[in-house]
Amino acid sequence: FAALSKQCLDRRIGRIERLREEVEAWCERRNARGVKVEWRFTTEVARTKLDHLYPSNQN
Repeated sequence: FAALSKQCLDRRIGRIERLREEVEAWCERRNARGVKVEWRFTTEVARTKLDHLYPSNQN
């Protein structure tokens, strides 16, 4: 979402229809270039940080 915000939504877009058009066009260009996402929040880190939200089923 940060990339979308910086690259596409960095200005006022007055109509919802125009917003949809802009976001769709941005997504199409980004996908055509094959842009990859570098995830920094790994599964292991997520399990550690979010452990308190998911009680264990083990007794």
